Amino acid sequence: MGIHDAALQVRSRRMELLASNIANADTPNYKARDLDFRQVLKQQHQPDQLSMRRTHAAHLDATGGAGGMGEAMYRVPNQPSLDGNTVDPQLEQAAFAENAVQYQASLDFLGDKFTGLRNAFRGGE
Repeated sequence: MGIHDAALQVRSRRMELLASNIANADTPNYKARDLDFRQVLKQQHQPDQLSMRRTHAAHLDATGGAGGMGEAMYRVPNQPSLDGNTVDPQLEQAAFAENAVQYQASLDFLGDKFTGLRNAFRGGE
């Protein structure tokens, strides 16, 4: 399915982080987090990348803690608040809206691929 299935997973994880940021806009000392979409997608599609494996149940997960989605980074605030919260609600809402549009675009691409495959199996009907 190309890169779109991985893109959907990363966009979904990013949407969770952005929603959490918006929900905690008034929480003192809350630090806004986000994913670098390109970097995470690049990490998932590097065939030469050495992978670590857990050899004991007590070992830490080497995937960044998000099931291979890379580590969520803290956002640098434009205007830090007095209570230590780094969430800029307008910035988070804009990022959430942009991510939602890109998520829908990936869904549309995947839908088109499935439609094309289905038509190929049916003989182009």
